[in-house]
Amino acid sequence: MCLACVRPLGAQTPNPGTGRSVQLAVLQESAIQADPRTREYALQQAQTDLRLKNISVQKLPAVSVDAVAQYQSDVPAAPFALPNGQPLFTAPKATYDTYLRVDQRIFDPTLHAQATVEREQLAENQARVKTAVFAVRQQVNDAFFAAASLQQRANALAATIDELTARLRETTARAREGTALPADAAAVEATLLQRRQDDEELRANRRAALARLSKLAGQAVGEDDVLELPALAPAVEQARKAPDSARSRPEYEQFARTRERLGGQADAAASQDLPQLSAFTRLGYGRPGLNFISDQFETYAVAGVQLRWKAWTWGASGREREALVDQQQIVDAEQAAFAKGVGEAIENDLAAIDRLQSALTMDDRIMTLREEVDRSTKLRFDEGVVTASEYLDRNAELLQARFAQAGHRVELAQASARFLTTLGLEVR
Repeated sequence: MCLACVRPLGAQTPNPGTGRSVQLAVLQESAIQADPRTREYALQQAQTDLRLKNISVQKLPAVSVDAVAQYQSDVPAAPFALPNGQPLFTAPKATYDTYLRVDQRIFDPTLHAQATVEREQLAENQARVKTAVFAVRQQVNDAFFAAASLQQRANALAATIDELTARLRETTARAREGTALPADAAAVEATLLQRRQDDEELRANRRAALARLSKLAGQAVGEDDVLELPALAPAVEQARKAPDSARSRPEYEQFARTRERLGGQADAAASQDLPQLSAFTRLGYGRPGLNFISDQFETYAVAGVQLRWKAWTWGASGREREALVDQQQIVDAEQAAFAKGVGEAIENDLAAIDRLQSALTMDDRIMTLREEVDRSTKLRFDEGVVTASEYLDRNAELLQARFAQAGHRVELAQASARFLTTLGLEVR
């Protein structure tokens, strides 16, 4: 049974006044800040900036240097000869060419599409990290309430130990005076020792739970610290009136960013079919130059414009766009499945909240009755009307009632925190 963030009546916190008050919202925020994945935001931004810069520089002139040397087994020759029998010209079989080429894009629609896809990919990646980090909140919730339940169980047990300690002193004194049996004092002492054993076990388990909570939160939570139960009733009531608040979950942003990225990729695929226009200049030195029949080294220059248009791609870009549309439908299906799961979780949490609120109403009445029975039995035990065994049975029933009340209170807080976290709302 999960016990407690709210103090049972009469219970004391462990080592009161020596520790600090710890709140769930602070631990959640600390855990998110301590999560190593938060560094991915800056790394992803830097990565995208570099890629965008590479895309941007493609608008600048591209300079390349090439050199080639080759030998041909045959070359063009003049169809007639000079009077001395020599051919009018003979092209050199060994050729050499070195040139500098400068290309400048004039119109290229693919560059803007590439940059858009990069930005949309960044938004999707960061939304994915946000989704992953958000899951830490629920992990902190579980660890927090596990430790708090042990804390409150120990609080309730401490009240019982105090009562049994006082009862042992009284019973021992009465046994010395002869108004009570020594067996009565022995029974009370044995029960007190059992309760102290239970207390040691609870404190050991709480130390382990706090260690796990400290590791998740990235800050130390000491044994003397008191875990405070957040007051979530107003937030839960407000969330009940706003069913669309489930859209606060970061997963919905991730789905939206994925659809935008797929739309950008479809536009990029379509841009591949558009014409691209560029200008070029070539400055070279070689043998031959532009005069292919010359056998002398010459400088030369060539300039012009170039149009490139994939007029026919056998439907490749169209099929790519269709594939991206199918991927968008897959994303829609995943979002629908996620929304269904969230809806079911919300219904379960609300049902638990309503059940626990009803249980707490009965717990108040049960505690009143158990305390009345315990007081009556204690008086009758002091008068020697009932045995120590009967008194201890009633005292154990009171302890169980305290455990149950504290348990229902912390379960209500835990269900409320889980409900708000499922909706994507912060627990404050």
